[in-house]
Amino acid sequence: MTAVLTGGHRHEQIAFPALLEQGAVRRASRGRPRVRPQRVAGDKAYSSRTVRRYLRQRGIGAVIPTRQGERRNPPFDRAAYRERNQVERLNNRLQQNRAIATRYEKLAVSFQALLTFAMILLWL
Repeated sequence: MTAVLTGGHRHEQIAFPALLEQGAVRRASRGRPRVRPQRVAGDKAYSSRTVRRYLRQRGIGAVIPTRQGERRNPPFDRAAYRERNQVERLNNRLQQNRAIATRYEKLAVSFQALLTFAMILLWL
């Protein structure tokens, strides 16, 4: 699990490259974790040229539905997109902590520490 903080008024798409740079995917067998996943799933908010270009340059498949007004309709794997609910359930489990859901901390460093602590508790 990784987390990147942005300002409350900023779109989360800005943190997308930093989030992918931090993460590592555990292999099914033994060995070093992979830094580059095979596919990335996202909701319609991530359906933009910049995100799709970034993923294409890195050789990562995009499982992102297109918005209603978009012209291009790239291929979309609906079965892989349904597995995205695991991420949404993880967000819900993290937000069961009241301090994370409401963000009482004023400093980003304090909130990052609290978020890291909550992720560790979920991991254990």
